[in-house]
Amino acid sequence: MKRMDLRMLGLFVVLALSVVQGCACHSTDANEVGVLTRKFTLVGSRGVQPETYAPGATHFFFPPFSTDWTTFETKLQNLRMRAKAENEKGRTDDIEFKTVDGNDIAVDVTVAWRIDPSKAPHLVQKVARSTQDVENRLVRPATRALVRDALNVLRSEDFYTADKRFAAAENARKLLEDALKPEGVIVEQVILQEHRFNPEYEKVIREKKLAEQMAEKLRSEAQAAAEESKRNLESAKGTVSQKIAQAMGELEQTKLAADAELVRATNEATAILKEAEAKSKGIAKENEALAGAGGRTMVKLRIAEALQGKQIIFIPSGRSGATLQTMDMNQILTQYSAAKVTQNASAANSGQ
Repeated sequence: MKRMDLRMLGLFVVLALSVVQGCACHSTDANEVGVLTRKFTLVGSRGVQPETYAPGATHFFFPPFSTDWTTFETKLQNLRMRAKAENEKGRTDDIEFKTVDGNDIAVDVTVAWRIDPSKAPHLVQKVARSTQDVENRLVRPATRALVRDALNVLRSEDFYTADKRFAAAENARKLLEDALKPEGVIVEQVILQEHRFNPEYEKVIREKKLAEQMAEKLRSEAQAAAEESKRNLESAKGTVSQKIAQAMGELEQTKLAADAELVRATNEATAILKEAEAKSKGIAKENEALAGAGGRTMVKLRIAEALQGKQIIFIPSGRSGATLQTMDMNQILTQYSAAKVTQNASAANSGQ
């Protein structure tokens, strides 16, 4: 009976408080999560409740004096730490450190971060009760410490090299992620912006960069001139090769024409020689034939043909006219003709 009486008494007290205090109405916006904290209660556990109330949720009613209601923004936040502008009030907030080669440098840094909705109760219990307090108490101190750790391994000249700056920024993001994710903060990006050296050193760096750019320009121009000379040389080689090929072609054509002319002249000479040899052999055979009885017969026949139809006169050959002596003209002509043929044959043989 006593236990039952205590329960009834507790219920009566809760109802009485609700009537006396009334209930407070709470809700979450589209980019918020809510966390409930029970300061004292007769039902359930006290303290930060493990449940998270989702963004855009409907209205919730809780006793106003026995509960606390906390909301966090879930949208992306940008923590900007930069040097103040000229005539701007307040203190400068950029990150200052030394490079690995000992030069003082200041860098403007922006960190993009957001709250992990599932860790909202942990943030209320261990860190802060508002998004701004989470940034001031957790994100900002961690950023200033860990970004320095990521950047002070660079040399002064590395800040003029985009790839090395991006690599250092990504390293800083990983360090922040490892440190803040267990606390309920997700780091999306670390952006390194303008950097500033000591004015005197910055002047030296600028002049060195200008000298390097000029040297690079001169190297490029020299390389371009060398490439141009190489192209001109190759073009000249091509022209010479073309002319050599053309001359070789003309020489080959001339050689072929000369060879053809030589063959033609050789063939012509051979034909003339063969014809002369044949003619010489024919003359030799004819001489041989004329040197015999047949030749003499032919000579007689040719003389007879020559004298045919002509008048033959016999003239006395004695010393005195008293004696009349006849002369055989046929015999005289035959002998003369035979001697002439023999003389011609001998001359032809000696000329071969």
